[in-house]
Amino acid sequence: MSHHQGRFGVNYTPSQGWFHHWLDFDLDAVRRDLDAIAALGMDHIRVFALWPHFQPNRTLIRPRSLADLGSVVDAAAERGLDVSVDGLQGHLSSFDFVPAWTQSWHQQNLFTDPTIVDGQAAYLRAIAASLADRPNFLGMSLGNEFSQFSSAIHPQRQPATPREAERWMGTMLAACAEGAPRAWHHHSEYDSAFFDGRHGFLPSMASRHGSMNTVHSWIFNNTAQLYGGMSEPSFRLAEYLIETARGWSADPAMPIWLQEVGAPSPHVGAGDAAEFATKTLEYALDCENLWGVTWWSSHDVDRKLADFPELEYSLGLLTTDQTVKPQGAAVSAFARGHRKALHAGAAAQPRSTALVLDVGDESLAPHRAQCAPGGTFFEAWMTLALAGARPTVVLASKAADSAHLAERGITEVLRPADITPTLAALRR
Repeated sequence: MSHHQGRFGVNYTPSQGWFHHWLDFDLDAVRRDLDAIAALGMDHIRVFALWPHFQPNRTLIRPRSLADLGSVVDAAAERGLDVSVDGLQGHLSSFDFVPAWTQSWHQQNLFTDPTIVDGQAAYLRAIAASLADRPNFLGMSLGNEFSQFSSAIHPQRQPATPREAERWMGTMLAACAEGAPRAWHHHSEYDSAFFDGRHGFLPSMASRHGSMNTVHSWIFNNTAQLYGGMSEPSFRLAEYLIETARGWSADPAMPIWLQEVGAPSPHVGAGDAAEFATKTLEYALDCENLWGVTWWSSHDVDRKLADFPELEYSLGLLTTDQTVKPQGAAVSAFARGHRKALHAGAAAQPRSTALVLDVGDESLAPHRAQCAPGGTFFEAWMTLALAGARPTVVLASKAADSAHLAERGITEVLRPADITPTLAALRR
């Protein structure tokens, strides 16, 4: 394993049974999926353990489930695929999966109750330890956007203050490191951490904890609704989020992982998905220190499964019968071409123009809303990008720090008030 750039992979969505496949685990079916993924030229997968199935009781972490997970990692290795594993699922494709020992008569806060936190830590530690000696195991992510349980709009909210959120995150990352000391461990935030001043998980937490920054880019966050799914702001959302995460990072050289990005219907029509993928990747790969891209997702969701939001069914690069979709062919071609370019010496260059982000108190970031689609900071950054400036982001506290600017190669510092937004014409 290494931090070399140019990695391309998929978030593995099993073709049979979706993530419920753990209930009827079929290694041959997994192998067929992985064969198809490897044939696309991917080099890694992100795998999701279903928390209630793996840990149905606080003190029962099922050996069979750990063995099944290990067999997926081993099958991936046979096909040249590295594996990152998410533990606390937690949240997947609009469904929440939480074990009974955290719910109803037993319900306590997922982020602050000592008993529940101890159980979560034991679970993550057990998964990490079970995989620690496998050479293709990259490491753990705590869970898929687990902080959404603390969101102000969650129907069964589990509130967490910033101090509580940071303590929880530190405890979980430490548990992963105890289980697999040599692996990379991360957490996965969605854009509320960067956009919602009410959210207990902060931009600084998102970008300063774990082995790499992880970015989840979804244009249904109001980017497509405001500007259109096939607009430049939608193509550039991943790039924008990568540079925003870089601005918040304590280490400008810290690798960034575009851990989720996809082409959601109806915001992107089936006939446009390949073009959307190519343009999104072109912009994202023009960001320095990008470790890699993990597309969401490997396979479509079987239409026999009910009650998913419509957009979730068609996000795959492959159909459930392993047919390569146009967007799969596009991502595959881009990955192969980009690797050749890197081999020939190409690399993303530093960005010399920075837009200053002032969110008020940077420890709490109360004025994050300006970063959301339609916000003043978002529109100023996009205006610069559309003009060809290749902007990055610098926090207000660093805007006059000559050493910081020089380390990042920044020679021009602009503020949103300096920019006359040009996105009005793009508004739908």
